[in-house]
Amino acid sequence: MNARDRDGEGRARSARPRDGLGRPLAYGEPGVERQPEGVVRTPAQTVAEAQRLLDAGIPFHAHEVFEDAWKSGPPAEAPLWRALAQLAVGLTHAARGNAVGGARLLCRGADALALAGPEGAHGIDLAGLVRWARELALRVEAGAAVDAAAEAPRLVSPPDRPAPT
Repeated sequence: MNARDRDGEGRARSARPRDGLGRPLAYGEPGVERQPEGVVRTPAQTVAEAQRLLDAGIPFHAHEVFEDAWKSGPPAEAPLWRALAQLAVGLTHAARGNAVGGARLLCRGADALALAGPEGAHGIDLAGLVRWARELALRVEAGAAVDAAAEAPRLVSPPDRPAPT
């Protein structure tokens, strides 16, 4: 019987390294450092950290940041952070070449985000993200290859440009 990898609290957790899209690599291969779990951040810190990870082309890790926010933040904001996590996972699957799963998660996240309002909560460009996700889902369904860094969405509208309406 093989012993399972365990974390510090005894929970089963693979110690295999992972690539930037969260795929397991062989033991001993260099991987991307995992995002720590259970970190409590302010909404501004959450958005900044997730944007950094998205820009680096590691949306799987950004999803974990959003997941922390939905689990540790006010229950009324959970739908916002959960929808953003779905978008990050959708981008992850699309970049992995999983067109069906990627498109579905992008659409599911866009639908949830459209209901998560209000627009501009924590400076987040909800309408722009919904549009980005739906457009990317269409391209993914049509067979487009996705580079996670090149397709990274902007979570907040640039200050020199008003949020789209």
